[in-house]
Amino acid sequence: MASTEQTLAPDIGELEGERPQKSMTIGAVCKALAQEFPDISISKIRYLEDQKLLSPRRTPGGYRLYTSSDVVRLRTILRLQRDEFLPLRVIRQELAAGRAGDPDATVTSGASTSGAGKRKRRASVSVRDGGAMYALEDVLEDTRASVELVRELEDYGVIKGELRAGTHHYDETEREIIRAVTELARYGVGGRNLRVFRSSADREAALLQQILAPALRSRNPERRKEALEALENLAAVASHLKHLLLIRDLRRIAN
Repeated sequence: MASTEQTLAPDIGELEGERPQKSMTIGAVCKALAQEFPDISISKIRYLEDQKLLSPRRTPGGYRLYTSSDVVRLRTILRLQRDEFLPLRVIRQELAAGRAGDPDATVTSGASTSGAGKRKRRASVSVRDGGAMYALEDVLEDTRASVELVRELEDYGVIKGELRAGTHHYDETEREIIRAVTELARYGVGGRNLRVFRSSADREAALLQQILAPALRSRNPERRKEALEALENLAAVASHLKHLLLIRDLRRIAN
């Protein structure tokens, strides 16, 4: 007689008469990825599943089982977050376009014509276009944020929104801010705690503006276009540097 586990959760390959893929529990996946991603957790994996980025197989008892393909997809998601700072919306698009195997395949874009070896880090959000606008109710449904949290973010100047026909609307960047803060709120971080992030962002924006101000004010369309591209690249590099400094300080805390 077959074991209960085999009866409840046969491998997909076994059902199709093919070589089965080895399945892993969510805890085993965490352990396997912990060395590369020290901040990985079961709750984070579940959150990515809630955001429809992962679809592990489930046993009739409700247990999640991850195949090697699922783990590769998860590793790609985590690398895109860590190395390219892409919001989940963009990561979802990347995965839909087939980017699930080699996370380094499109790490760079817009290579400089002055040298084949030069690369630029892609910005997660274009500074030239805020994207589509979303009504408050759509933002709440998509991010699972509360109305109170959104209002708090507005009160502290983290987001502004726009009033249209009596309804508040938010662009893609603000929607992703709300999504990120919703995740932080799970750990007790509220709007009032985000002043440090807002102040840091304001200082960085002022510095980049100072560096590129002459070119950004240029009446030459080509020069202004180059300045905007440089601004996005500098913003991505600055974000990467800030990320590295944060990791360095967190390691000190952990030790």
